[in-house]
Amino acid sequence: MASRAQVTPERFLSMGRQALASQPFSVLIGAEMHALSPGFIDLQLPVTDKVRQQDGFVHGGVVSYLADNALTFAGGTAMQVPVVTAEYKINYVRPAIGERLIARARAVHVGQSQSVCTCEVFAVAGGEEKLCAIAQGTIARLPSNP
Repeated sequence: MASRAQVTPERFLSMGRQALASQPFSVLIGAEMHALSPGFIDLQLPVTDKVRQQDGFVHGGVVSYLADNALTFAGGTAMQVPVVTAEYKINYVRPAIGERLIARARAVHVGQSQSVCTCEVFAVAGGEEKLCAIAQGTIARLPSNP
């Protein structure tokens, strides 16, 4: 991989979008990467009927997917190595109701073998963002021989 100094912000975002496009589930539900820089991501999802549960809210598993994926991109881009989620927790603070979900994650501590990241997930309704979940996770360097 080219060093950070050699990769333009546009190219970095393009590389992130290629990685997202290689994830079949992300493609299935329509996830979109809106911003990516080392240690930060803005990952979004248009809300459609296929991601809602029976009461009309976005299914908690979909909110959790969005947080998990955002945490992993934030940690992986900060560490600049292949990574996996080692653990994460999520607190749902209100039902996800709206036209779009936005997950913004950032690396808050970066080491050689792991990074700790936080993520806030917002539901957007009528142009207004409302916090619906908060997550924190540990993102670990993928072993060379898993």
